[in-house]
Amino acid sequence: MKRILVANRGEIAIRIINACKTCDVETVAVYSQPDEASSHSWIADRAVCIGAAAASASYLCEDRLIHVALETGCDGLHPGYGFLSERHEFARKCVAAGITFVGPSPDHILLMGDKAEGRRTVQKLGVPVVPGSEDAFSVAEEAYKAAESIDYPLLLKARAGGGGKGMRIVEGPDQFNRLFAQAHSEAEAAFGNGELYIERYFKNIRHIEVQVFGDEHGNACHLGERDCTLQRRHQKLLEESPSPAIDQSTREQICTAAVAITQGIAYIGAGTVEFIYDIDSGNFFFIEMNTRIQVEHAVTECVTGADLIVEQINVAAGKPLSFIDAPVKCQGHAIEFRINAEDPSNNFLPSPGVLNLWKPPTGTGIRFDSHAYQGYTVPPFYDSLLGKLIVHGRNRDEALAIAATALDSFKVQGVATTIPFHRSVIDHPDFIANRVHTRWVETVLN
Repeated sequence: MKRILVANRGEIAIRIINACKTCDVETVAVYSQPDEASSHSWIADRAVCIGAAAASASYLCEDRLIHVALETGCDGLHPGYGFLSERHEFARKCVAAGITFVGPSPDHILLMGDKAEGRRTVQKLGVPVVPGSEDAFSVAEEAYKAAESIDYPLLLKARAGGGGKGMRIVEGPDQFNRLFAQAHSEAEAAFGNGELYIERYFKNIRHIEVQVFGDEHGNACHLGERDCTLQRRHQKLLEESPSPAIDQSTREQICTAAVAITQGIAYIGAGTVEFIYDIDSGNFFFIEMNTRIQVEHAVTECVTGADLIVEQINVAAGKPLSFIDAPVKCQGHAIEFRINAEDPSNNFLPSPGVLNLWKPPTGTGIRFDSHAYQGYTVPPFYDSLLGKLIVHGRNRDEALAIAATALDSFKVQGVATTIPFHRSVIDHPDFIANRVHTRWVETVLN
């Protein structure tokens, strides 16, 4: 590839552009009208406005993006995360147009994006899955009958998509129809597919995910795990690697299972295999595979020294994995804090506005990925992520100490941010002692 269209915005667009520079690949950025002043639009070799503020009129316009890629001579397209990154139809259109999609094949996106089919595939490979329904449902009455064979509480999950959309916890049969209707409607609006499948819900779990890579030469490997347990309404808030909640034996089992899935489906590119770890029993179960780069990929980069975006580009170009000849070793401990323009004191309400003061922390063990700058206007139309603060220490205690200093020195005025929330988390004795679970923020911290 000689030129790549960066089909995204914000910090991930900048991350991709910088990786392309490392690979000596030219870039074309795209931006919506309110993103004209976003820094990703001026650090690329060229930038093209693709539409109005609404994502549906800009960043989600598949045919327009492909048209811009062809018109600007791009032979590759990187979707980043979110937006069109897991739309198999879009990946297929890119391939049909002769554009290399920097990601897995359309068939792999379709397979693992379908939660029910992905579950069946993983079971055949001998990886444990959460007890649940074999099929997805669009009719509440049919789903209710299937739920009778699964113990409550239950988790309703959208067959397509993710990110907490179309997801509800059902404590008992009397709630089923009402919550099914809510989840079905939400999934239909978010993904164009309202089908839901049913899982047994475990209350005391950690969320563990494994970074995997595959190439077209049959190689597959992992780059360790990340702990994404700190969530609110199924949205991740903080991630760390390695997980402080599992021992080495469990770590090896989970990572081996993730590679078995990657190799078993002949997956190509970057992916994340997600598991829940039941604290009470010590068992782990596959829940889904995300067929894209994750927001939290920087945590893995800090502990491995690898550049995952560069690896994506090279694998998409047909090169073998660089990790095969020189296996990656994880060193130290890294923690990522998502700095969002949200007000934690007001139910995390989005807080768009102008960054009148913006001074991120710097220093040893501190990395900050962001598109924001002093004077930048945070638009109300998109995800509220301002940047990712990643700290890296020799161990978890050192990483937490660096984090405390970094968060205290982070200066922002003009919008509310999640910085105070993160500061309260790392001071909490439960977090320090690893006594947290996926609902801890909602049930304990609040």
